[in-house]
Amino acid sequence: MQVSLCTVVDGNATCLKIGFEEEELPILLLTASVILINSCNTEQLEKIPTNLSETFLVLLKKLWAKVHNQMLLPNTMRSIQEAHIYVSNIRTDNIAESIFRLSINSSQATAALPFEVVKRSIFGLGSSSFEDFMLNHWEVSPFRISRAVDVRDDVFSSFLQSLHSTETVPSFLSLILQNSVSCFPISSDELGILSFLEEVRNKLGCPIIYQQDIRVLRTESQLKREVHFFKESLNSCYKNGSHLFNIDDVLKCEEAYQEGYTVALRGMEFRFESIAAIANGVASIFGQPSVGVNMYLTPPNSQGLARHFDDHCVFVCQLFGTKKWTVFSQPNAQLPRLYDSLDSLPGAEAEVSVAECREILLKEGDILYIPRGFPHEACTDNGGSNGSAGFSLHLTLGIEVEPPFEWEGFAHVALCCWSQTQKQPQFSLLDSAVLLDVISVNVLHVAIGLVGDSDPTFRKACLVAAISLSSDTGCWLDLNQRTIFSHLIDKVNTESRFLEAFRSIEVAIQKTEDPFHQIRWLRLLNMEGESIEGIDWDVPFVEMAKLFPLCVRHKDQVEATFMRVKSRFCDEVLFGDVVDSYKMLLDKYRKVINKIAFGVVRFCCISCVKL
Repeated sequence: MQVSLCTVVDGNATCLKIGFEEEELPILLLTASVILINSCNTEQLEKIPTNLSETFLVLLKKLWAKVHNQMLLPNTMRSIQEAHIYVSNIRTDNIAESIFRLSINSSQATAALPFEVVKRSIFGLGSSSFEDFMLNHWEVSPFRISRAVDVRDDVFSSFLQSLHSTETVPSFLSLILQNSVSCFPISSDELGILSFLEEVRNKLGCPIIYQQDIRVLRTESQLKREVHFFKESLNSCYKNGSHLFNIDDVLKCEEAYQEGYTVALRGMEFRFESIAAIANGVASIFGQPSVGVNMYLTPPNSQGLARHFDDHCVFVCQLFGTKKWTVFSQPNAQLPRLYDSLDSLPGAEAEVSVAECREILLKEGDILYIPRGFPHEACTDNGGSNGSAGFSLHLTLGIEVEPPFEWEGFAHVALCCWSQTQKQPQFSLLDSAVLLDVISVNVLHVAIGLVGDSDPTFRKACLVAAISLSSDTGCWLDLNQRTIFSHLIDKVNTESRFLEAFRSIEVAIQKTEDPFHQIRWLRLLNMEGESIEGIDWDVPFVEMAKLFPLCVRHKDQVEATFMRVKSRFCDEVLFGDVVDSYKMLLDKYRKVINKIAFGVVRFCCISCVKL
């Protein structure tokens, strides 16, 4: 099937439609099939017979390969006036959406590697090394792991073997970039597949975008500032534009590499099924919904990123060559959070002490753990002194702790669980006593958030759902998590202040803001009508803007109720009563994120490409 891309004005917008050098009838049937698939809801997609779905998916992927190759070529768009071209009503993003929709329910979805395989490959044999890491280094201090792993047990072996078949580093780089599509971020409080599709529909399947997917940069040795190879692309990104890569840009990346620039490609878990399996396994170890994976290719005698710190913990996995890392001491006690400005942290602008730093040389196979908030930088040498090739290729596994899966999130879930058990059978917000209780619970949610802003423990990753709890390491880790929970409840009891929370709500209402916007994810506990042991989650937060004048008039009564509710919650809540609901929430995140990830992986098909 020969295809061409044609520029067509559709309404007020210009779009790319697919032209075929085929008879009209088969193309009309294809168009109808695509329209039907893209009109299905999730339940209807699940009812499509597996063999039919997989067969049609093969056809769409072959078509997509031709479409994607043409999207990369500049100035190849044909005119609709060409007589031998039949221009269909199928846009490029229509094909991409159909592939995505059929892939998310595929029986071939990527599964996580077994927990023990991932743990052994990263931390070595025995549970003591993993226990030592978790108790002494996790979210506390950097740690280098020198691995002596049999290649048969190395989780990176599949990825490495695909790269070994090339003669030069830039050759595999070009193939990866040519086969990749853009990966769009997933909103932390929106876990609907169709909602995600609605946000990215017109961009799904487009080539990689500068800044969002790829950066090509180096750090000047004297000024210690980053310089981007694609300077115009960087400027367009700041102007809310997007630079979509074409084949010329891909080739320029090879040129940039030769000139000393690092190529940084994010979203590797969306581009290689083998990497996706590793990411899923690591996420399970640490009880998080997902792990992001980036790739960094740095030429000899060069530094890519300037000194910086991240809002997530990373495992730096050195695959080829060597790299010298300098990790500085943490400038403040507060761990940075996802989605918060890194400049907003206390001490973010302070100069880090060069004297308080560690220099670590990573060799092939080594792994370096860097907790979030620790400034770091890395560079390569010429390779002559240590016998290496001079260049460096490493992956970073980023443990991005979403707000629900910090300990503060667990505290909010605990309050939800407890408050639902307090409901009377004839629950009604028309009852003034019930209304005061509901208002007080909402105020306590805000108070917990304020305590979390100042107490470092609330920002730490909650490991209650870590798969390691079900292994031989479970005893000490379970005890550790229960101890942290007790500490949190004590903090809520002693440090949550009614007046501070009340004032915070008042300020938000004055600014016409949602005082509960940071915990909107709690509504996900009731997605799809699920429940835990009969608990009804379908009680929304009280609209405080409407009730606040009443609260002001009866402030003393509201405060008294708040103190009673807080005291009872802290006395009665039990760790074990929260775990099932928390795990249910995590499972929802994982299911949706894994489906989206596999849908995007099927575009790239990198694992099927002989590099």
